Amino acid sequence: MSKYGSFPGSRPRRLRTTPVMRRMVAETRLHPADFILPAFVREGVREPVPIAAMPGVVQHTRDSLKKAAAEAVAAGVSGIMLFGVPEESKKDAVGTPGTDPDGILQVAIRDVRAEVGDDLLVMSDVCLDETTDHGHCGVLDADGRVDNDATLERYAEMAQVQADAGAHVVGPSGMMDGQVGVIRDALDQIGREDVAILAYTVKYASAFYGPFREAVASSLRGDRKTYQQDPANVRDSMRELALDLEEGADMVMVKPAGPYLDVLARVADVADVPVAAYQISGEYSMIEAAAEKGWIDRDRAILEALTGIKRAGAQNILTYWATEVAQKLR
Repeated sequence: MSKYGSFPGSRPRRLRTTPVMRRMVAETRLHPADFILPAFVREGVREPVPIAAMPGVVQHTRDSLKKAAAEAVAAGVSGIMLFGVPEESKKDAVGTPGTDPDGILQVAIRDVRAEVGDDLLVMSDVCLDETTDHGHCGVLDADGRVDNDATLERYAEMAQVQADAGAHVVGPSGMMDGQVGVIRDALDQIGREDVAILAYTVKYASAFYGPFREAVASSLRGDRKTYQQDPANVRDSMRELALDLEEGADMVMVKPAGPYLDVLARVADVADVPVAAYQISGEYSMIEAAAEKGWIDRDRAILEALTGIKRAGAQNILTYWATEVAQKLR
């Protein structure tokens, strides 16, 4: 006992004494069902292609993607978000592979649905950046600017062919004004009211996307600052949220996750639909690189980062560690 009598009267350390005590009083818990696995499938490759900037992540073949999907199911992961990487020669100004029923993304959707059925939510990226020869997320006008309304027409067709291929959820990520409403109408017109929309509601023009550009073999020239959001702004994000909800988004997303936990918390406080956050490639690569150097404890850092994202308000987290962490949690 202190010579100052009963001081301190309150001893919070009592609830930190043992692992079981800490587990019992934990306010935030990760669960395999929280996770969505982003996955890349590349056309025309016979073996998975390692992504140098993302150690442990690959561009899948069709067969290795099916295996990854089955592993995610076994681990209890809820969803897989698919990104297709077409052959370079097939890219063009309007992203034709994105609406070709035999484009790599649509083929991959069918493959995964055939492999796992409804045991895993098959989600697909509705964006043109992987399929255009200029690498932008939309169609360009005569002055080289992204044409919002012409791009919406392409997104509507993309969503329809992805739904026809078997997507449970479509994820419009291009940050075009009105994208959610147009896609909802397009899906309803073909009788696919059952297909949900996970809106990339908050998507900042982030420096942390770098490794993703390698993952999708991006042809981007320039930047995306005219359609992705300014990292300095929060009110802009709340306006995007209101618009997406009005247009019919079933779920909303904040991207990136880690550098924008304050924005995530604001969105989670007011959204009346499930909120997801995307732990993006740069967040993944920083932890993997620091761990490889021996500067941090890899496993602890991964769990701490994911716990922080969930604590900030994310119900679901897109993370490249989805299957690995889910396996450990189980």
